[in-house]
Amino acid sequence: MANIEYEIIEEIGVLSENARGWRKELNKISWNGRPPKYDIRDWSEDHEKMGKGITLTDEEAEVLKKLLD
Repeated sequence: MANIEYEIIEEIGVLSENARGWRKELNKISWNGRPPKYDIRDWSEDHEKMGKGITLTDEEAEVLKKLLD
């Protein structure tokens, strides 16, 4: 399996937390040295393990915000 490198640039907020302590978070993350994107996914408390998630460019995040408003 390929090694995935990531850097959490900005922790924006926690959307929810489950009974095991994993949190669904909105963060700005750089994946494999690329420009950071908005990212929504489940994270373990120490940010060492992650679940499946979705990434959004700045433009996609703006469209999503307009749709939710």
